[in-house]
Amino acid sequence: MTPTPDILVVGAGIFGVTAALELRRRGHQVTLVDQAPPPHPLAASTDISKVVRMEYGADVFYMALVEEAMEGFDRWNEELPRPLYHQTGVAMLAQSPMEPGGFEHDSFQLLLERGHQPERLRAREIAQMLPAWNAENWVDGFFHARGGWVESGALVRALFEQALSEGVQFETRDVRTLQVDNGTCLGAGDIHAGHTLLACGAWAGELLPELRTVIRSSGHPVFHLHLPDPSRFSAPDFCVFTADIARTGWYGFPVHPSEGVLKIGRHGNGLTLDARTDARIVHQEDEAALRAFLTDTFPSIANAPIASTRRCLYADTFDADYLIDRHPSIRGLSVATGGSGHGFKMAPVLGGLIADALEERANPRLQRFRWREPSAGHKVEAARFEG
Repeated sequence: MTPTPDILVVGAGIFGVTAALELRRRGHQVTLVDQAPPPHPLAASTDISKVVRMEYGADVFYMALVEEAMEGFDRWNEELPRPLYHQTGVAMLAQSPMEPGGFEHDSFQLLLERGHQPERLRAREIAQMLPAWNAENWVDGFFHARGGWVESGALVRALFEQALSEGVQFETRDVRTLQVDNGTCLGAGDIHAGHTLLACGAWAGELLPELRTVIRSSGHPVFHLHLPDPSRFSAPDFCVFTADIARTGWYGFPVHPSEGVLKIGRHGNGLTLDARTDARIVHQEDEAALRAFLTDTFPSIANAPIASTRRCLYADTFDADYLIDRHPSIRGLSVATGGSGHGFKMAPVLGGLIADALEERANPRLQRFRWREPSAGHKVEAARFEG
């Protein structure tokens, strides 16, 4: 008979697996549950790549958090069997001159203020440094060498295997209910636990209905392209990019070194989806928008064949900040969700944040991720991108 764990973690995506590993290292008996061993094909964490960048406009809080996370990615590259973070740099370009208040301008200025060394790129420099781009349409921006991408599905799997090797127990379950008795959570599904952590992303509202006013599930199109000549779109000559991201939503990656495809995605409000039932289908209008973007930006691959598509599922909070906290009225229950399209790049610091919240350790960063609900008339923030 499996012993009752100190902590039951529901969801083995990047929030759940990093939390399980950190909590185990703090001495807890931890059981991790999911519908299948990670990476789960429908999880937001799953895909061949996610963006790692520290640019957040004028938001010092998140830039500082990513600065710390990047050190963690460097450590993981040393500790894991092979490097999974690839520092290709990130180009953030715009179709008009950067101006105060714009995402690219404010990101560039904050990088300088914090001692980083982004390289300003205008049309001439874009044509020279990034020859795959149509410099007639992309006239301003910058390149920052500190950043790149991570093999997201592979990293979740590597951390999961590390957690198992350190004593985390894994159970295959399709958890649909919480065990709540007299204001206390006693576990989830058929597993009893001293404390339960919901780290199941867009599925959290299924288990805890009050989250449905806080979190929206949204789907965003992702394309993998086959290129007849991948050399111009491969690192080091081609890097992670955003293309006037606040206005157009487009971002992308160099050709994947092992998968051999170019990944391009579009971030925005997305389609509202039900995490359990809605199909993650990319529609014809999504492909038409992709073709128009490629024609304007990378005309040499405007007609490149599509190898595969997926609709990445975000768990969007109303203000685009994560939700990491103990439940305010149910004892023995914590929540870590609301990645809002920008959770994966924080992977190296997520486990510590979640463990601190669960153990009620003092951590000033957690104030931003506290349990909260939208006020009347609150305008939903656009989720932040990562791919």
